[in-house]
Amino acid sequence: MDLYFSPLACSLATRIAFYEAGYEATYLEVDPKTKVVQNDGSDFRTINPLGLVPTLRTDDGQVLTENAAILQYVADRLPQANLGTSPGMDRSRLHQWLCFIGTELHKGLFVPLLDKKAATEIKTYTLGKGLSRLDHLENYLKGREFLLDHFTVADAYLVTVINWTMATPPIELAKWPAVKAYYERLRARPSIAKAIAEEFELYKAEIARHKAAA
Repeated sequence: MDLYFSPLACSLATRIAFYEAGYEATYLEVDPKTKVVQNDGSDFRTINPLGLVPTLRTDDGQVLTENAAILQYVADRLPQANLGTSPGMDRSRLHQWLCFIGTELHKGLFVPLLDKKAATEIKTYTLGKGLSRLDHLENYLKGREFLLDHFTVADAYLVTVINWTMATPPIELAKWPAVKAYYERLRARPSIAKAIAEEFELYKAEIARHKAAA
């Protein structure tokens, strides 16, 4: 499978899932500003017209978009890694958490805070409304190792999103000790530590590239 990604974006979750499963995917880096695929100089928008990562090309050549859909596909495609759940309520719970992370945290809270063009009023409003989502997560994670009863793609997505607090100073994880402990524990997991370290180096190269082009 081919994964189109941008360093430290939400596509990191799929890289984590692949590393967790020991699967050797092909990683194609997309510059978030130019939408150029760094591996071959092609226009990523010919693959995904919206220019959004992650985008997955499956073994049979089909293109799949949207993080939650890709993560569930990977979990189903690599069942030996036990990154998903069985059908029924467990599967619905997995889907529930993928939706919560994607809508309430990723898009609802972090995207406005990470947007350099967003007005201060928008960021203030976002914080006022969105921090309750972290309160909810804090209460849920108390006494839990993972979101479900074992590590799943939902955890890969959640740790990816929590990692963005490094770039959002208004959110101090110390205010949510259970969330902080969860992040630090998973951050040390080999698949996650490897994925973040590799993409951090790519992110630094991306920033340098943008400065040189300015």
